[in-house]
Amino acid sequence: MEPGEPGEAAWRGPGEGPLGGRALLELAVATGVTAWATWAVLLMPGFRRVPLRLQVPYHPSGPQQAANALALLRGRSGKTVDLGSGDGRLVLEAYKQGLRPAVGYELNPWLLCLSHYRAWKAGYHGKVSFLKKDLWKVNLSDCHNVIVFLAPSVKPPLATKLLAELSDEARVVAGRFPFPSWTPTSTLGQGLEQVWAYDMKEVRRAAQSSVEGSRV
Repeated sequence: MEPGEPGEAAWRGPGEGPLGGRALLELAVATGVTAWATWAVLLMPGFRRVPLRLQVPYHPSGPQQAANALALLRGRSGKTVDLGSGDGRLVLEAYKQGLRPAVGYELNPWLLCLSHYRAWKAGYHGKVSFLKKDLWKVNLSDCHNVIVFLAPSVKPPLATKLLAELSDEARVVAGRFPFPSWTPTSTLGQGLEQVWAYDMKEVRRAAQSSVEGSRV
């Protein structure tokens, strides 16, 4: 059978013969094992002690997403936290913008190491903080600015926590997905780059109006 005829695998590497069906199967299995190993070693450690419904997979924010989020915090001051800070990029950008102290909460030890490395490389070692803490157990009452790039499934329980702990002067900036029951004070960007800002005083006022309206 000549190469390229029906039934003959066409995949081959430089200087190699064609890959048969068994070789392709082995390649697919190896790729799957590699992906699983990456998840198990790099991403799973931060999830083991968190209930399944509250787990948030790591998905880094893009440059424009980060720029939009920080734009909605321009002109503000005070303690700024990123809940589920991943590789630390938003915390570093917040510090550069003068939002201090800038703190990231992250459970995954590998991402924490990456965050500390990025801070050191940027010359901010010791100036920003990355803490291995469960965002659900952290008291946020002293935070003025909260950045949230999390999955939609955790937004409802997180909204309850933020309402209970944040002051009226606090602002929450959400990326990728808005809080479903809150009306944003402002928004920026479109599609995947869109971010939403929520001033807690306005969120509470709307919630109170809704409760009073339901009683009528």
